[in-house]
Amino acid sequence: MRQILIKGRLLLLALVFMFIASACAKEVAKPTKEERISPPQSEASTNEKIKIGFSMDTLQEERWLRDRDLFKESVEALGAEVVIMAANGDDALQISQAETLISQGVDLLILVPHNAESTATIVHKAHLAGIKVIAYDRLVKNADIDLYVSFDNEKVGEMQAKAMTKLVPKGNYVFIGGAITDNNAHLLKKGVFNVLQPLIEKGDIKIVYDQWTKDWLPANALANMQSALKANGNQIDAVIAANDATAGGVIQALMEQGLAGKVPVAGQDAELAAAQRIVEGTQSMTVYKPIKALTDEAARLAVALAKGETVGEYQKVNNGKIEVPSFLLSPIAVDQLNIDDTIIADGFHSRQDVYKLSGE
Repeated sequence: MRQILIKGRLLLLALVFMFIASACAKEVAKPTKEERISPPQSEASTNEKIKIGFSMDTLQEERWLRDRDLFKESVEALGAEVVIMAANGDDALQISQAETLISQGVDLLILVPHNAESTATIVHKAHLAGIKVIAYDRLVKNADIDLYVSFDNEKVGEMQAKAMTKLVPKGNYVFIGGAITDNNAHLLKKGVFNVLQPLIEKGDIKIVYDQWTKDWLPANALANMQSALKANGNQIDAVIAANDATAGGVIQALMEQGLAGKVPVAGQDAELAAAQRIVEGTQSMTVYKPIKALTDEAARLAVALAKGETVGEYQKVNNGKIEVPSFLLSPIAVDQLNIDDTIIADGFHSRQDVYKLSGE
């Protein structure tokens, strides 16, 4: 009987000891207030970079090479990374490349559409994957695009037309448009004719040739201008080209007829070749769009959206489906009188390159 009592007491003591030990362990493991509010994250989650996908139409023009390089610099300066793919004018390839970027798990997709209509499918696929899309410089039509960042392209056209009507208030005009698939080409043309139409109705200006340029290619602009000259017996007084690359094709056709420098030509983009032609007198003006300002703004907005942040005030542009939140920067008209104070002063091109100086 005594042995049974002793065993019972020992068992009771063991149970008490186990209870005390368990309580102490729980107190030690109990999280602090700070730990409950801000649980520690893994190193991977705290250090993971935002990844931006950049789907570009082409890299076959000087302008787009600048956009690519400056955008990459801007994104990386914000601590994010960018994956860049260019389709060189191939709609199917651009869609395929965008699908690749989406499958790689980019946090946001920036799109420079070759075809304003067909790239709507890219926006849809990105949204299905929970990825927001920014249209860069060119608007995507009929899609629920999240943001549009560009210059005021209608204003670009107005600047071109105002410069040309100041030089040639009356006469036969040729309009060499951009690619019909690019919404910017339509906005540009709208701006041009905002200025020209009253003069057309007045009878001061006659549009003797008006044609789109397939894929913005200078060779196609050259062929268009050759046709315009032939159809009008070289009786052309002014030409408005949709960009500097197409202006180059126009001026080549004028050279063939001994008319370069005699017929005023407008372009836009402030490409180096165009700046050189302005100095030489074969191109009358261009429209400078400070690309560094565009890439910096696009990068800022892309990283902010990817983080789920708000991006501030914006304008609205209708794309045929919705009023797209838009950030539109202001362009600058450039001719011989202000070329030094604009594109050269900004470092967009060096004075040595523009004036073809061997040394200073």
